Amino acid sequence: FPTTWQLITDMLSDRYARATAFGVDSVLNLPFATAVKTGTSSNFRDTWTVGFSRDYTVATWVGNFDGEPMHQVSGVTGAAPLWNRIMLHLHSSEEPANFPFPSGMVKLPMCAISGLKPTPACTSVVEEYFYPEDKSNYEGLQLNLPGEYDEWLARQNQFNLTSNNFKILSPHNRDLFLLYPGEEGKQKLEFKLGGISSTPVEWWLNDQKLNTSANALFWTLRPGSWTLSAKSGEISDKVTFQVQLANIKPTRRGFSVVK
Repeated sequence: FPTTWQLITDMLSDRYARATAFGVDSVLNLPFATAVKTGTSSNFRDTWTVGFSRDYTVATWVGNFDGEPMHQVSGVTGAAPLWNRIMLHLHSSEEPANFPFPSGMVKLPMCAISGLKPTPACTSVVEEYFYPEDKSNYEGLQLNLPGEYDEWLARQNQFNLTSNNFKILSPHNRDLFLLYPGEEGKQKLEFKLGGISSTPVEWWLNDQKLNTSANALFWTLRPGSWTLSAKSGEISDKVTFQVQLANIKPTRRGFSVVK
């Protein structure tokens, strides 16, 4: 479809879509329309950030030329601040135009939790783009999605999935997360579960029961080694992950232009 690139641009330019991981007011957000993606290689070997406006495309890379890992430098603290400063400098005289809306599509309210038409019980409503021919599916409260969406569907308890798929989808086993000084209390991690059974769900974190029975919740990052368990009747799943408090925090972002 000719609107595919416009949809991807809309996703990558949505600061609220990445707010859970980076916060709404992060170094990735500029005072004009930009789409951006970061990346961090295993063991913090290198980081990159690629983003664009209507006028410029900028890619930044930060790493050691000999391939040695850096010390707790992720994409948002390594390459992203440099990308931020370059983009601000390039647009210092004139701000770019906004991105075009996906042509021929319509925006409709969606429940962020279920992925369906919102009901009064939905606590989080967003607007998403639809092709006009798909509007009838929306009105019928059921989206007929292709097979590649099976994993996403597994996260939603209203689809009455079997317990054979009972699995913690996020975080992954042995994941490592960095918490930077000054960001305590701001960064959150989503616990997500697939394959919900008919019995209530119990979440346990380091042998302490969490006060929720939902199949998804947000947890404020805290340093430590963590074991996350989910139980429902006789079935359960367990993952371990780590949160490290970074011992460095950049004091200068990007570069300065000397005239």
